[in-house]
Amino acid sequence: MEQKYTPCPVYRKCGGCQLQNLDYQRQLRWKQDRCEKLLGEFGKIEPILGMEQPYHYRNKVQAAFARDRRSGRILSGVYQSSTHRIVPVDSCLTEDETADAIIVSIRKLLKAFKLTAYDEVAGRGFLRHVLVKRGFCTGEIMVVLVTGTPVFTAKKHFVQVLLTLHPEITTIIQNVNDKYTSMVLGQSEKVLYGPGTITDVLCGCKFRISSKSFYQINPVQTEALYGKAMEFAGPTGKEKVLDAYCGIGTIGIIAAKRGAGEVTGVEVNRDAVKDAIANARENKVKNIYFHCADAGEFMEEMAAEGERCGVVFMDPPRAGASGEFLRALCSMGPERVVYISCNPETLARDLKYLRANHYRVEKIQPVDMFPHTQHIETVVLLSHK
Repeated sequence: MEQKYTPCPVYRKCGGCQLQNLDYQRQLRWKQDRCEKLLGEFGKIEPILGMEQPYHYRNKVQAAFARDRRSGRILSGVYQSSTHRIVPVDSCLTEDETADAIIVSIRKLLKAFKLTAYDEVAGRGFLRHVLVKRGFCTGEIMVVLVTGTPVFTAKKHFVQVLLTLHPEITTIIQNVNDKYTSMVLGQSEKVLYGPGTITDVLCGCKFRISSKSFYQINPVQTEALYGKAMEFAGPTGKEKVLDAYCGIGTIGIIAAKRGAGEVTGVEVNRDAVKDAIANARENKVKNIYFHCADAGEFMEEMAAEGERCGVVFMDPPRAGASGEFLRALCSMGPERVVYISCNPETLARDLKYLRANHYRVEKIQPVDMFPHTQHIETVVLLSHK
C-alpha cells in the first residue's frame, strides 16, 4: 500500500489536511497509535483499514466565494481552519477532480455574466458557495449554487453554458441563504435543471441523495466501514434492529438486505427521512420503517413500553451521543450495540459510560475515512453482559 507522497502547496494555509507532512504509511501509524492511546483500555485495537489510493476520495466538495478587497477579483476556495478567511484553491488532493473543475468553471462564468460574489459583512452580492456532490458508482453529479438572493439574472443562459462546459452534470439547484450565518445551505431551494437529486450505489444498495441529506464523503472506505458494522451486528433474521441517527437510511437498508428481521430507522432531519423512505422503496426493502424523531426520546418511549431490540446501530455526530441517548439505550438494553464513531475522544467517553452500565466492549476496528486529516472513524461492537 506504499504511496507516492505528493505535498499540497496550500496545506499550511488551509489547515484541512493536518497530516500532509507525513507519508501515508506514517499517517496510518499515527492514527493507530492514537486509537491505542484513547481506546486501548477497552480491548484490542484491530489494525486500521487504510486506502489503496488515498487521494481525490471526497465525493462532496464545497467552495466559498468572495471578492478580494485589494484586487477586486472573485476568489473561490476553502475557509482557513477556524476562520472565515478564504484560501484560494483550484484543485485539492482530497477532493473529486471533476467537482473541482466545475467550481473553477463557475467562478470564471461569474465575470462573464457580470455576477458578483457575496459579501458577508455587507450582506450583499450573489454567489456565496458552490456545493458539488458526485455519485462515484453512478457518475451522477449535483451542483448547488448557494446565493445570497433569489434574483438570478440570466439563469437559463447561465445553466445552458455550464452544461455545455460540463455535460456530465445531471442536476443543478439554486439554494437561497440570505442569513448572517456560518451554515452553508439556506431553507429555500429551486431546481434549475434535472431531477433535483442524484443516486449512488453503496454495499449493493441504491441511495437517493438530495442537497441537504447526509451521505458519507468517502464511498470507498464507507464500504469497508459498513461491511465491518454488518459483520459485528451478525443479523440472524429474527432480532429487531434499530438504526439510530439513520440519515438517509444507508445502514438500516443495508442491514435489512443482509438478513435483519425487522429494522426501524430514527432520524430528526425530516428531509433525510423522506430520502430514506424513497431509498427503501427503490431497493425493494419491505422490512424497514422510518420515524422522524429524536433517537434518545424514541428509545425512551420504546423502553417505557417494554419493547426490546436485538441490535442497535448508532452513528452520532462528532460530539458523541448525548447523556439522554445513552441512558435510553441502557434502559432498553439491546443485546448488541454497534457504535460507529467519527471521534475517538467522545467514543472513549461514551464507552466508559456503557461499560459501567452492563456492556462489554468486544471488538474495536478503526477505519481511515479521511486520509491526510486527523479524523479517525471507528466501529465498535458491544454486548450486554
